Amino acid sequence: MNAPTVSGITQRIDAITGIPAAYRCEAPPCPRSVKIELTARCDFACWFCANRYRLREKADMEWELLERLLREMRTAGVEEIGLFYLGESFLYPRLPDAVRLAKQECGYPYVFLTSNGRLATEKRLEACFRAGLDSLKFSFNWADEEQCRAMTSVDGFNKVVTNILAARRARDRVERETGHRCGLYASSILYDAQQPKRMEAALDAILPHVDQHYWLPLYGQAGLTAGERGTRPMAGNPGRLGALREPLPCWAVFTEGHITYDGMLSACCFDHDGRFHMADLKKQRFLEAWRHQKFRDLRRAHLAKDVSGTACSTCIAGN
Repeated sequence: MNAPTVSGITQRIDAITGIPAAYRCEAPPCPRSVKIELTARCDFACWFCANRYRLREKADMEWELLERLLREMRTAGVEEIGLFYLGESFLYPRLPDAVRLAKQECGYPYVFLTSNGRLATEKRLEACFRAGLDSLKFSFNWADEEQCRAMTSVDGFNKVVTNILAARRARDRVERETGHRCGLYASSILYDAQQPKRMEAALDAILPHVDQHYWLPLYGQAGLTAGERGTRPMAGNPGRLGALREPLPCWAVFTEGHITYDGMLSACCFDHDGRFHMADLKKQRFLEAWRHQKFRDLRRAHLAKDVSGTACSTCIAGN
């Protein structure tokens, strides 16, 4: 299996967070990228993530629903599929099977994944690489075990570092044997101005083993964690540091689909409580849901840069 010719991860991120002219409308074309939630469960309880509040049920997507949606979206024109959303996908027992389904059976040109890395053991990583995973990004947000425990309520720092190093070994081994190369990346959250200095040693340990590292701002998670621990998060989701976007109109409403484990199409990358649900994909086809009247109305508000009275009104982007 030959790896497709792709640009780096930051170029892909910027291509999604920048809203092309053709997508700045109430009923945009089929999104190039969709994230689909294999599981809503997570093994971390990060203070900066509203997932820990358990504002909705936490379960896994049924295989039959996953298979139908993946095939349907590929036929509709989706090119990039993220096998994650708000949960930790390495908790999903059939993760390598899901990668294989997306890449080999459905034919997605680009299959990507983000993980906190704690459960990404070398054996499971290699299975995902052999199944055709094109990109794996580790959310690497701590300087040491102490900060990891304070941030996540879990001891995981040393395991994550071990698994990042193992990912490089497994990636290179699979590439030598099959010719398929999975990109390995890491991102870190800039909690405050001191975090880069705190993380110098930690980043020195992992940077030789990843293809690219970049920084992300601290998000307010649709207003759910804004002001947590005295922090001042960025408005909305403006993308990555170095290529920040205006908070309105929000790219997530126009250029990328987000699907929960129970088949709801969401308008937000931080939909922890269900208020951004636009349509039920168990009852409606993806493209119909993407252009549902509820979604059109929300996009109209974003284009007008006035989201008062909408699902986005409590997000910091609407304040």
